[in-house]
Amino acid sequence: MTTPRQAYIDRKTHRGREGGALPGLSWRQILIAIPAAGLLLGLALLWTGQAGAPAVVSTIFTAPVLLMLLFDIVRSLRRGEIGLDIVAALSMTAALVFGEELAAIVVALMYAGGQNLESFAEGRARREMTALLDRVPRTAVRHRDEALEEVSLEAVVPGDRLFVRQGDVVPVDGTVFSGVAVLDQSALTGESLPAQHSVGESVMSGATNVGDAFDLVASHRAAESTFAGIVRLVEAAQHSKAPMARLADRFAIAFLGATVILAGGAWFFTGDPIRAVAVLVIATPCPLILAVPVAIVSGLSRAAKQGILIKGGKALEILARVRSLVIDKTGTLTHGRARIVSAHIVGQLSEDEVLRLAASLDQASKHVIAQTLVSEAHSRNLHLVVPSELVESAGEGIGGSVDGHRVVVGGIGFVESKISGTDDTALGQYKVAGAAVVAVAIDGRMAGAFVLSDELRAGTSQLLTNLRRLGIERIILATGDRREVAESIAAGLPIDSVRSELAPDQKVLVVISERKNGPVMMVGDGVNDAPALAAADIGLAMGARGAAAAAEVADVVFLVDDLGRLVPAIEIAVRSRTIALESVYAGIGLSVIGMVTAALGYIAPVQGALLQEAIDVAVVLNALRALGSSTARHQLRRTLTPPART
Repeated sequence: MTTPRQAYIDRKTHRGREGGALPGLSWRQILIAIPAAGLLLGLALLWTGQAGAPAVVSTIFTAPVLLMLLFDIVRSLRRGEIGLDIVAALSMTAALVFGEELAAIVVALMYAGGQNLESFAEGRARREMTALLDRVPRTAVRHRDEALEEVSLEAVVPGDRLFVRQGDVVPVDGTVFSGVAVLDQSALTGESLPAQHSVGESVMSGATNVGDAFDLVASHRAAESTFAGIVRLVEAAQHSKAPMARLADRFAIAFLGATVILAGGAWFFTGDPIRAVAVLVIATPCPLILAVPVAIVSGLSRAAKQGILIKGGKALEILARVRSLVIDKTGTLTHGRARIVSAHIVGQLSEDEVLRLAASLDQASKHVIAQTLVSEAHSRNLHLVVPSELVESAGEGIGGSVDGHRVVVGGIGFVESKISGTDDTALGQYKVAGAAVVAVAIDGRMAGAFVLSDELRAGTSQLLTNLRRLGIERIILATGDRREVAESIAAGLPIDSVRSELAPDQKVLVVISERKNGPVMMVGDGVNDAPALAAADIGLAMGARGAAAAAEVADVVFLVDDLGRLVPAIEIAVRSRTIALESVYAGIGLSVIGMVTAALGYIAPVQGALLQEAIDVAVVLNALRALGSSTARHQLRRTLTPPART
């Protein structure tokens, strides 16, 4: 008998693929095809001996590109933007006016080629970010009345049981209901190895099922799921404009003025308008408008591949210049989850039995420490029972009946106050700075204590040391925890200052006070960190599953809960910014040399067009290096760069 699941798979497997026409040419491809065809036709006419025809053909086939360019210039001017496209229009117009039709069509071809080159380079640079957007599922397969139905993603609600086929992208956040989920999360987190999730474990939307099909119970709507949040962040990053790009716009105005002055001066002092044409041609198009966006977007894409979502070029640039780091403790330096680090048992009962009774009672409490005991009991496969006769003192402890025993669980003082008679057990000796002690009394006598601690993340000391080498001059621990807890965590770490017992607004003041040392980064993960993240020059939120408020205001979001990715994030930012500046300086320098040479009469307009295209190709290819890995040379360069002052 064929099950509904198998029937659905069979229908999908045998359904034919719909055909379709080949995709059409883009306007950029059409734009480059026009002058290319005109140039070939003109050369053919010249070869057949028709001397005057090539000039007419060149003019006709240059005109569409020039008209399109003028339309773009007018549209830009209406937005208040002045760019170097004006130089391209001037060079084509001047070449046609002064009888350099061949130069005009070559410039038109090179300009159109530059547009295609920029489009190709940005497309390649955006490939990882675009890949995330392309993975967005549109539908989900849902169990309904013992059958499977395909529904739009918007129709999925929490509690729906979904069927995730092999090769499907997990549509919403949820928990595994049946089967084993083997998920490829590399597009989200950069982790190369698939992760395996058993029944009851949570899975993140956006991962690809590379194992057998499994059932998933939705825990969130599609719009509220992890992947939807990531997509929104990616879209925001793609539409942002980097300060360096705006700086390039300002440079463009200066470069435009210098070009016009140099071209006019060459014409004025020599009386030869062709020299002015050659100067204009070499300045078209300028690498300034090509290299910066390609390098910045390359850096954003490379970061996304490693599970580091940087919200645009502005954040990337500031990240490269950070000098002070303000970092939260819970969930950042530490895991944010307490665990039992030691147990001290008094009496005849075993550790597991004391834990079983305490955890059974704590099932009735919502306190985070109570839930830690319950989780630990579950991990040890202990059989928990339903407690009765419950009496809870909020924040102090809870008492009740479990398996016929009177059990009390809570702080040492609370439990001691509930014990009848005297007890010589001194549990106060187990108190440790930065740890919580949970006492357990059974049938009126102290049974033991569990020491819980939120442990420091492995490799934290080396991470902070590496950040020092990358130019971070000050590291400040800012936390709402007690001072003794904060200092116990900071002990032995390369931290300059510890600020404890801080309210959210006080964290903001810490961030502001550090600005005197240069750009400030704030790293946090909770709702209480959101104001400080917003106040910092650049805010970094830990983990895509962290507080939504933190991820919303942060400039950088780690899609995986790994503080160690801060080092590659800074390296990528530094490398991208360095390559962008290298490309601009080299491109502008070569263009200026060519323009001066043309003004002196050593370069003809056609030669100038070919020379400028070679420069453009070189700077764009150099900008694409930002897609590659960083080197020690770039790290050293950043370390030696003096800090920026605000």
